[in-house]
Amino acid sequence: MPAEENWDQLSRWTITNMKILVIEDEHRAAEYLRQGLTESGYAVDVALNGTDGLHAAMTGDHDLVILDVMLPGVDGFAVLSALRTAKQIPVLMLTARGQTHDKVRGFDLGANDYLVKPFQFPELQARVRALLKRGKAPRADLVQRIADLEVDPIRHRATRAGQRIDLTAKEFALLALLVQRCGEVLSRTEIASLVWDIHFDSETNVVDVAIRRLRLKVDAPFDHKLIHTVRGVGYLLELRQEP
Repeated sequence: MPAEENWDQLSRWTITNMKILVIEDEHRAAEYLRQGLTESGYAVDVALNGTDGLHAAMTGDHDLVILDVMLPGVDGFAVLSALRTAKQIPVLMLTARGQTHDKVRGFDLGANDYLVKPFQFPELQARVRALLKRGKAPRADLVQRIADLEVDPIRHRATRAGQRIDLTAKEFALLALLVQRCGEVLSRTEIASLVWDIHFDSETNVVDVAIRRLRLKVDAPFDHKLIHTVRGVGYLLELRQEP
């Protein structure tokens, strides 16, 4: 059955099958979100601090987490970092901290989207729908193999020659992109946009640093190198014949 038909079947589920966890310490903001999302048909749980929020996220069966950054006790970045060690549940960062370095930090830790306060509720609804659709869309066996490298986006796992490669959320996203576009040269700007969802200044070396770290894990321990630099252009992943 085509993926479109599978998704049409899934889209007929009632929204009440979807559970959202809101982690927000401002009572009025939390109630506003709870009421609005409940009226939209979602089942909503609310946690008013980072400690309770992390516990709820780790033990619950939520489909999405809306996470504030500035939380008492355990802040949102720490909650996200801890959550990503166990789950790949979609996380929408919702915060007044809209500076670029805050967004970069959130995306580096594995956030799926970032919405800055104040916001319009219809925009929040649209982002929630997009994240839930992305998370629930039916997926076949998407394990991709290049030489002895295997990348499994469902289990969020990468192995090479049978050895597990420990990657951060952004390192995995970068590797998955390179594997998906195997043999294609990707510019630094394109990588930054697709992996970090931010158009970085041309003077920023975040992509080069990330590639260097990825090479240490994916290529350095092995004889055949898969990640290559095309000078003045960007990077690509491919298996090259040894001379």
